[in-house]
Amino acid sequence: MTDSPSFTEIRYDKPAERIARITLARADTRNAQDRKMLYEINAALDMAMHDDAVRVVILAADGPHFSSGHHLGDRSKVGDHGAPVMGVGGYELPGPEGYMAQEQEIYLGFCWRWRNLPKPTIAQVQGKAIAGGLMLVWPFDLIVASEDAEFSDPVVAFGVNGHEFFVHAYEVGHRRAKEMLFTGEPIGAAEAKTLGMVNHVVPRERLEAFTLELAGKVAQRPSVGLKLAKMSVNQSLDAQGMWTAVQSAFGLHHVGHAHNRIVYNGSFVDPDGARIIREQAKAGRKAAE
Repeated sequence: MTDSPSFTEIRYDKPAERIARITLARADTRNAQDRKMLYEINAALDMAMHDDAVRVVILAADGPHFSSGHHLGDRSKVGDHGAPVMGVGGYELPGPEGYMAQEQEIYLGFCWRWRNLPKPTIAQVQGKAIAGGLMLVWPFDLIVASEDAEFSDPVVAFGVNGHEFFVHAYEVGHRRAKEMLFTGEPIGAAEAKTLGMVNHVVPRERLEAFTLELAGKVAQRPSVGLKLAKMSVNQSLDAQGMWTAVQSAFGLHHVGHAHNRIVYNGSFVDPDGARIIREQAKAGRKAAE
């Protein structure tokens, strides 16, 4: 496996022994995720999984913010950036069937696949992680956040129930999840730590170094022990019905999309939602000044 593949929207490196790092490299778009980026992340994770010298993987991001979420202007299709991974099929079929198949591949499918990769993973988060940005954070095993990190899912304003990897109640508890979704307001790093969503909160200038130190501690453990420990914790959540709950919420998500297509002349989302989210973000910036 080469350490320098031909990625264009991410970087892949090995910053220390037994550690691989994937860095989102679209700072100009606040690391908005188009389909190409998602396939590159998936390919890079596969590289790390197949490299027996790697025991832990970090996902980091360039720029002031971890990720502004899905790139809604992306017009590429499943298959444009390599072969589909999840084996769903039907991506070009008309109506809700085709659109649901796309999201089963690139959103829910990728998130669940990444959550179950055999090696420990760490998300290194600064600034904002919005909606789809959370879908790059929550599948990872550990989360290290800078003090200025904020986590939000405002897409109820689009007329859906939340982003596609619906593990909100598991991550922040059911009542906080409801408030998070009903209001669209962000959860700060300090609160996220008290809720158990974040492992560590550190100053921005210490974020990279601290994450590497944590990864180094993890990488000292034998790979078989790490794999079995991860499987055991994940299976504990599975026994509580996590996968069933995620699939149920995904189905409701597509009820929202189907409703919007009828009511808003083919749009998958309530077109007024973007205005609501922008106004909320603007109010948040003013409050922080």
